[in-house]
Amino acid sequence: PSGRLSLVVSALGMSIFIQNAIMAIWGARPQAFAAAVVPSTRLTVLGIPVTALQIIILAISFLLMAAIWFIVEKTAFGASIRAAALDRETATLVGIDVRKVIFFVFALGPGLGGIAGLMNGLYYRSITFNMGWNYGLKAFTATILGGIGNIPGAMLGGLLLGIFESLLAGYVSGAWKDVFVFLILILTLIFRPTGILGEKTAEKV
Repeated sequence: PSGRLSLVVSALGMSIFIQNAIMAIWGARPQAFAAAVVPSTRLTVLGIPVTALQIIILAISFLLMAAIWFIVEKTAFGASIRAAALDRETATLVGIDVRKVIFFVFALGPGLGGIAGLMNGLYYRSITFNMGWNYGLKAFTATILGGIGNIPGAMLGGLLLGIFESLLAGYVSGAWKDVFVFLILILTLIFRPTGILGEKTAEKV
């Protein structure tokens, strides 16, 4: 457990270092992002007006989720990831290269974050040095809401959280969105700590 804690703390510390380094180099003001190369076509899906960019972002998100789910659940390397997450010492004893697994996971996280930042910049046409912090907190809340270790659950949690935020901003106030996110996190931990789809746990055989 202490080894895992040190990894989490070191990752958090590195994220704060990178965030402040970006602020020192490019400044704290929002930076304009390049205009999307996607045509600004508007469509109507089930009576809801959407843009081509929104459809592309949603499609990319589902494809990434499906790819990660397939790697983790259906491949030999995914089994190594699950084994290393469950018990590093035993995984090492059976021949799993835990360092390679850790390197892959730590590279995958920032890679997915970079793709999310790219899509966010294309959609809002601007980026800030600390944009990842708020989205990271919301992603953590979505993971808790859907179920820790459950990839489809995390996706479902993210969609539900986005819908709840939009409804709150439209009918109450946009200033309360972040408060609402933490309220969902607290209520989920109290009444449904395993999430909507349940926490992914190892099966004993």
